[in-house]
Amino acid sequence: MRFIAGLWRLAIAAMCFVGTYEAWHKPEYWTYFTFQTGFVLGFVMLWAGAATILKGIEPPAWLKGCVTLYAIVTALVAFLLMPPDDPAYVPAVLGLMTNTWLHRVAPIMAGIDFLIFDQHRRFEWHYMFTWLAYFPLYLAFVLVRAALLPTSGPAAGGNPYPYQFIDLKALGWAQFGINCGKLALGFLALSLILFVIDRILPPKPLVG
Repeated sequence: MRFIAGLWRLAIAAMCFVGTYEAWHKPEYWTYFTFQTGFVLGFVMLWAGAATILKGIEPPAWLKGCVTLYAIVTALVAFLLMPPDDPAYVPAVLGLMTNTWLHRVAPIMAGIDFLIFDQHRRFEWHYMFTWLAYFPLYLAFVLVRAALLPTSGPAAGGNPYPYQFIDLKALGWAQFGINCGKLALGFLALSLILFVIDRILPPKPLVG
């Protein structure tokens, strides 16, 4: 089962790297939250997969939990907030669009990996809060970039804001703050759920 777990993680890494394919040709795509977190997920899963197969040092529990949390966020954003991808503009690999690999398949597989292949009861209570540090940094990055490069894209018409729900120019500061507050509360709720699930599951992996 160690080899199955390792190959599963390497497959997730491959999907993440395939899914970020567009960003290597269009640097403005790195502005998207899902491209940034997807690439980090791919790196961590590459590390975890190699370590599992070779019996090496696996990623720290904090890091593994963090990328799992943001994989869940990515999937929820993709299923609930993002419009369907247009195959005329999004490239396909092995019959699926790259966005599908990155935003749906890889996060679902990462969630399964956490449930059945990870050791549990390793999360400290403060992880629920430190995992969220990336979110304000991401928002600051988007705002600073938009101020410096107001017509750089990646959204239609050169709009520098990658998502409508954090488009400061369209929303204004008040609605932008409300949306960010709602997102932060959602992230915190998901973080708490992930922590509780980790505490409920037995310490040893369910499989392997």
